[in-house]
Amino acid sequence: MTQEERLLYLIKYLLSEFAQRTPFDIPAEVPEQRRLLRSLMNIRPPKPVSNDFLAVQDAYLQEERAGKGVLSLAGLPSVKPGMYLWQGDITRLSVDAVVNAANNALLGCFVPCHGCIDNAIHSAAGVELRLECSRIMEKQGRPEPAGKAKITKAYNLPCRYVLHTVGPILYGEVTQKDCALLADCYRSCLELAAAYQLNSIAFCCISTGEFHFPNEKAAEIAVRTVQDYQKEKQNGMEVVFNVFKDYDYQIYGQLLG
Repeated sequence: MTQEERLLYLIKYLLSEFAQRTPFDIPAEVPEQRRLLRSLMNIRPPKPVSNDFLAVQDAYLQEERAGKGVLSLAGLPSVKPGMYLWQGDITRLSVDAVVNAANNALLGCFVPCHGCIDNAIHSAAGVELRLECSRIMEKQGRPEPAGKAKITKAYNLPCRYVLHTVGPILYGEVTQKDCALLADCYRSCLELAAAYQLNSIAFCCISTGEFHFPNEKAAEIAVRTVQDYQKEKQNGMEVVFNVFKDYDYQIYGQLLG
């Protein structure tokens, strides 16, 4: 199959799951087809899927990954021993684990093509990631509490694992509890990575954006928690602070010197 043939196959398969709904015309242009595929993947509930679909999906997503380009630690600027700062798409990083800022359902973002990192990671990983998260949550039997972390495979991402953590959601002024929970997110991910003998981890800006944690304060907590952990454990864990916005890049750049 060509990449365009894979794209149409995946769209038609996912549309067939909605057979009882109004028929849908597939757009003629490839960019709109890509957007439709991502939307269908985003809204798809965690339910069984055929091996044929997975084979085509994985081939499609891996070619998309190659087109974006993959970056290893060697290609990132080191700002301090064991610390890196990089601005860009976290789904391009070939590290041992990337951190996903999840919601407490831990199933990914169901809003079609939403701009959050949860949506980006699940879209690039494939439907297998939501299925694994669903199994974890069914076994747990309750929403994921803030400050904890879970680990899953990375599937079609270039990293090895994804660490899912739920940051605090702010509804007003930042409280001491909010700060402690955010620090717990970073600490939980570092400890979970160490428990799985991972050597490198890329953090996103947990709890900022949709969760309304002030960017400056969140970055201060992130850097301080990582520095304290590295000083305490001295286990060689290498940490990437991954940012997407220019504003966050400036904040972390000032904090890290």
